[in-house]
Amino acid sequence: MTAISNRYEFVYLFDVTNGNPNGDPDAGNLPRLDPETNQGLVTDVCLKRKIRNFVQLAKEDSAGYAIYMQEKAVLNNQNLEAYKALGLKHESKKLPKDQDKAKAITEWMCQHFFDVRTFGAVMTTDVNSGQVRGPIQISFAKSIEPVLPLEISITRMAVTTEREAEAQGGDNRTMGRKHIIPYGLYRAHGFISAKLAERSGFSDEDLQVVWQALQMMFEHDHSAARGEMSARKLIVFKHQDALGNAPSHKLFEAVTVERVTDASSPARAFSDYQVTIDREAIPASVEVLELL
Repeated sequence: MTAISNRYEFVYLFDVTNGNPNGDPDAGNLPRLDPETNQGLVTDVCLKRKIRNFVQLAKEDSAGYAIYMQEKAVLNNQNLEAYKALGLKHESKKLPKDQDKAKAITEWMCQHFFDVRTFGAVMTTDVNSGQVRGPIQISFAKSIEPVLPLEISITRMAVTTEREAEAQGGDNRTMGRKHIIPYGLYRAHGFISAKLAERSGFSDEDLQVVWQALQMMFEHDHSAARGEMSARKLIVFKHQDALGNAPSHKLFEAVTVERVTDASSPARAFSDYQVTIDREAIPASVEVLELL
């Protein structure tokens, strides 16, 4: 497949209603917050995980769309696949001394694993398959306004063991907690380098899969913990060439998200906001695509 030949950036808006979009395990799984502004945060790793999960569902029978960083994966075994496919023997923690063979191993990993050629990977475990710098990077997502995490008490009408049941005198109710945000609209920025795509083999077909994932990944990720999460806007900037025709920050600044309802009361829906694109601030050499 031919690598993409245009640079891209994108603005991605998604929201959550009565859920926890990205809990922090170091804080009792509370929704992540910027402590100085109380704006909600969702990590780039979280968003990439959802893209990986969607691709795994959508392209599970398609060659070249295996997922390297998947749940319960043993990375040494993933790396070993390249050596087996190419008929090479691995040496602990080292790539082959022959540069062509070393390059072939890393290229095989890019061709076989979608997330390696998309996001890159450091595959220098005991079975060394090299390093790849991926063409797609995604920023942390931050909520447009401060959010208020709530701790909700929940009841389970069962216990785990008979000993617990006896200790509670037959009352099998157990109490628990879940953390939610009543509503939050989040904004993330993405960067796609055509020059890095040339190295990993990231193609136009791969790019279409990424756009599809960003639009649909929450539809296959519903859970009691995450409440309702929805993709709301995907605004793409397509440059005329591989190096690009404008600084990314200038393009991002052309997209504003503002409250259109009373700001003295908390937002509770996407309709409380208005998304505006200042097209006059965008060079004619950059095409704006609203994919969502």
